[in-house]
Amino acid sequence: MSLSPQELASFNDNGFLVRKAFATAEEVQEMKEEMAKLLEGWDPEDSVDSVFTTGRDQHVNNEYFLGSADHIRFFLEPGAVNENGKIRSDIPKSELVNKVGHSLHVDDPVFHKYSNSRKVLEMVRDLGYQDPVLPQSMYIFKQPLIGGAVTSHQDSSFLHTTPRQTCLGMWLALDPATLENGCLWVRPGSHKEPLRRLFARTHEGGDPHFKDINMDSKGSNRRFIPVEVDAGDLVVFPGTVDHLSLPNTSPKQRHTYQLHLVEGPEAGITWSKENWLQYPAGKPFPSLKA
Repeated sequence: MSLSPQELASFNDNGFLVRKAFATAEEVQEMKEEMAKLLEGWDPEDSVDSVFTTGRDQHVNNEYFLGSADHIRFFLEPGAVNENGKIRSDIPKSELVNKVGHSLHVDDPVFHKYSNSRKVLEMVRDLGYQDPVLPQSMYIFKQPLIGGAVTSHQDSSFLHTTPRQTCLGMWLALDPATLENGCLWVRPGSHKEPLRRLFARTHEGGDPHFKDINMDSKGSNRRFIPVEVDAGDLVVFPGTVDHLSLPNTSPKQRHTYQLHLVEGPEAGITWSKENWLQYPAGKPFPSLKA
């Protein structure tokens, strides 16, 4: 499963690579079935204040979200709550949820097994990581017909490290991802640009908000391109890559499991105290060890 010289060159030049059939059909099915079980045990009323949105004006003051770093929590689609602030009863429970995060890779045995598999570790090592740690995982649903757009962003805006950016996204398709159901789009070469914004806490325990840091930097002239993939395919990209997805207007779902890692302290890297995602004091991020 080692990366070829051609794959490494593409990753370094374009800022992403696609590894076909990275997960087996059995692994994909196991993860989807496990999420179905988690949904069965979920009470949407527990998540009524957890509507998930993206965009330039995103402002989070929800303790349910801020406290999800080391828990498995469910986040609703914007249309899941009616004008009275109540969960809509005309939508199946499985279609109310936008995503589940952010500790599946720790607290669920099925997702832990994949996240800490030898093939994940080997790929990360091939990309030069010395002390990979896992701060975050997410299961994204991209619901049929109502799955919203995810605006252009860099993951390192949310998962910031110093003295350099080390975030790596591992985007695993659990369904075919196409132009019709809202596949990933990336802007090749954008990983060579500076980080534009930080999603930062204003103070200890404060509400995170976007902070502009390099909005005037000149970006690449290369345009966004779609990355259509099959179930089991993996898209890998650094946290500085500009990427987005369009709404899912099709009748087909587009589930993904997304794992984010960064370099740890043994590689001389520090997790920013400004990041929204913070473990309790004294609790380190889990190391990636197969």
